Amino acid sequence: MRTLRLGTRRSRLAVTQSTLVADMLRARGYIVELVEIVSDGDRTQATNTPLTSSSSTGVFVSALRDALHAKEIDLAVHSLKDLPTYPEEGIDLAAVLPREDPRDVVVARDGLTLGELPPGSRVGTGSPRRVAQIKALGLGLELGGIRGNIDTRIGKVRSGEFDAIVIARAGLARIDRLDEATEILDPIQVLPAPGQGALAVECRDGDADADVRKILTSLDDSSTRAIVEAERAVLATLEGGCAAPIGTLADLVEGEEGPELWVRAVALSLDGSLSVRLSASGPVDDAAGVGRRLGEEMLAEGAADLTDEPTDNAEAQPEATSSGQAVMDTGGSPQTAPEQDKVHNS
Repeated sequence: MRTLRLGTRRSRLAVTQSTLVADMLRARGYIVELVEIVSDGDRTQATNTPLTSSSSTGVFVSALRDALHAKEIDLAVHSLKDLPTYPEEGIDLAAVLPREDPRDVVVARDGLTLGELPPGSRVGTGSPRRVAQIKALGLGLELGGIRGNIDTRIGKVRSGEFDAIVIARAGLARIDRLDEATEILDPIQVLPAPGQGALAVECRDGDADADVRKILTSLDDSSTRAIVEAERAVLATLEGGCAAPIGTLADLVEGEEGPELWVRAVALSLDGSLSVRLSASGPVDDAAGVGRRLGEEMLAEGAADLTDEPTDNAEAQPEATSSGQAVMDTGGSPQTAPEQDKVHNS
């Protein structure tokens, strides 16, 4: 029987995720060998270089894809949120596994929540999306960049370098450290990254590898694929005209005519003072269309303008839409309820 060579990054989380996929394949009777690959993201992470520019897109993915192209491996496992939204020639997204809880969590000293941290507390996150949404809560926290694996980041809370960090719940759960979380952030406050919590399995797209694709198809979860397709379509649409921090979350809900997708999304200025927050619903079998139309609506509402100079003074004003609804806001206190989502029927 053919041995499947599964490419993985070296971090504890990446190996855990790859082992999960390998075990699923082994349970189906296949022989799987893990092949460790070092990505540019791992190298820059080792030197604590921030990843905040658009050039960081796919930084954890390219080395694994290069290994696929070179036929050094047969399949690669990625955190789906790391995948660029544009296709890679010769590479097929063969399987999307059932999603873990996509929400972000806080790991703070003394068991505190974000709202319990005193103003001026130092919170570590390398994500502009998280920085902008936490600043929008108006808690007076000091946000600082942080990189490294999960153990390294939690260690910086233990050492007192940071009072808290914000990371993905899925990562903590997969390495069995969920008890470190002191708060699970409500998506009303902080929307996750598109695809967060889902795993992607890629292989080569060619006749010679049709057998591998067929094997991987058996791992695919159609519900999770539809959900992440909608989220990634929002991101892909906004990336064409908006470099602002973006969060999205799609869910399967019960509509009048059966299951449908409900997608929430937010794009913010880097300082969190302005945002465009909308939602949409539509048919499950048109997931990409639902997400694309929501992204287009956000661009029409001004999302592309959110990368202007930070507005940390009274010059930030709500901007009325043609329908008269304010879609930009100036943040607000933690007691302020988030602006009501505007629902578009797709």
